[in-house]
Amino acid sequence: MCKKFILVFMVSLSSLISKSQSAPVTATNDSTVIAFASDTQAPMWVETLWLKSHNNKTATKKLFDDVLQRRPHSLFLLGDVVNLGYSNKQWRPMDKYLEKLRDTGVQVHAILGNHEVMGKPKKGQQKFQKRFPNHVATGYVEIVDSVAVVLLNSNFGTLTAAENELQISWYKKTLHSLDADPSVQFIVSSCHHSPYTNSKIVGASTPVQQKIVPLFLASKKSQLFLSGHSHNFEHYKIKGKDFMVIGGGGGLNQPLRSGAGIFEDVACAYKPLFHYLTVKRVDDRLVVKSIQLKKDFNGCEDGNTVEIKKVIEVESVAASQ
Repeated sequence: MCKKFILVFMVSLSSLISKSQSAPVTATNDSTVIAFASDTQAPMWVETLWLKSHNNKTATKKLFDDVLQRRPHSLFLLGDVVNLGYSNKQWRPMDKYLEKLRDTGVQVHAILGNHEVMGKPKKGQQKFQKRFPNHVATGYVEIVDSVAVVLLNSNFGTLTAAENELQISWYKKTLHSLDADPSVQFIVSSCHHSPYTNSKIVGASTPVQQKIVPLFLASKKSQLFLSGHSHNFEHYKIKGKDFMVIGGGGGLNQPLRSGAGIFEDVACAYKPLFHYLTVKRVDDRLVVKSIQLKKDFNGCEDGNTVEIKKVIEVESVAASQ
């Protein structure tokens, strides 16, 4: 059941604003806008035995067309880019989308999902790396307009013990470095498996909660955590910080749990079937906007918008008084 959240004064403030615009989108080529999408894979036939399809391949194409029209600085794909990473057939339509985006100057980065390492993990990772040569399997970071995007590998089972240790150590050091860097205003962390979700199909990732979330929460500039795996839009507030699930890139929509024991979803009334996200820094805040595919598939429109305020450094404020 949905509950109203009363936001009290705190160091970090975010406000939820619902918007829906149907005006045509014009190419902005805005070098300060960052786009995120997840779970753009085509449905597997076995999934259709218990989940309903909704012209999913067409939906994915429409979303990529919209990103191409808006022309953000970068697009980050948060895993499950295709449904079988080792399959040349599954990569063919994706290769066309990637080529068009890169030809127009949009940088495209990605992290591994579970489908990239499914069946033949080594071959799947090789094909993935060919398309995303800057990808590092134990974590990497890209900075766009003072926003640092940290990309982590939550396929912990495919990493050796040494690689798992290396990634967590790297993440801790990277957050410390970014927190100390005056040119970085916000840090967005991301991985494929969601630490918090009410999906009945995949569930919340305990390893992500244990390995990654504590470091994220301890970082002063880390305000937004993005993930997929759950094919839904979900938004959670954990210790004053924002966790969003954005798995609406084209996979089959997954049912959500309700009733006692669920995570408190701030976006319980906003459940688009297909969507992606844009993030833009405006002065001292991040404007985080969900772009949803219209129900009639006639293009995309702006959905929910969240504004995330920059953290006020309490120590500095106290020292100046």
